[in-house]
Amino acid sequence: MATPHNVANKGEIAKYVILTGDPVRATKIKDVLMPDAKLVNNIRGMNTYTGKVNGKRLTIMPHGMGCPSMGIYVTELFDYYGVEKVVRLGTIGSLRKDLPIKSVIIAEESYSKTNFDDFYIKNGAGFIKADPEMVEKAKKFCDEANLKNACGRIYCSDNFYTDEDQVALGKKYNLLGVEMESAALYLTAQKYNKKAVALCLVSDGWAVRKNISALEKEDMFETLSKVAVQILFDK
Repeated sequence: MATPHNVANKGEIAKYVILTGDPVRATKIKDVLMPDAKLVNNIRGMNTYTGKVNGKRLTIMPHGMGCPSMGIYVTELFDYYGVEKVVRLGTIGSLRKDLPIKSVIIAEESYSKTNFDDFYIKNGAGFIKADPEMVEKAKKFCDEANLKNACGRIYCSDNFYTDEDQVALGKKYNLLGVEMESAALYLTAQKYNKKAVALCLVSDGWAVRKNISALEKEDMFETLSKVAVQILFDK
């Protein structure tokens, strides 16, 4: 076994990777972008695919839920497999009424108090930056795809269900939404001197009071996956 969580051999994971939380979503993105891609890993149901988009190698991989799960997978991708760039495609709960469902939040910075931070940041809390160049490209290609988007700070929480304390924190630090993995992604990317950005689809939220349907979500992720490819391969 190549790593405890990934049976892919070295060379079977591309240098550029799209990450998404749900293994089913990863398969659907694969079917859209590269239906003939090879299954290179299936440990714990985390079906991982490598293929080509317009002649360029790409891997699509799930990462599960929460910072610990994200941290495991991206550490192995960066450290063992030599991955250089990652785009995370996920969902987020909006903390702002002007960011309704089907908006896209580009996470320029992630604020977190998760224990995962204790291994990287003194005092265990702070703002962690995405790769600036990838943020700029994300904004450009979201605009070109006519996706309503906002770029800024988000809150990375260990708690899925938003409460009033999180809402108050959002107002204090001007946080656009709440998700659960960006801090681990950005911290680990910084540790290994790699590039990463998270594009988060607003699927619900304290300020929105409405949920996106499963079909609408699939349509949006199809569009976002094509944006992710542009971000990864644009020179």
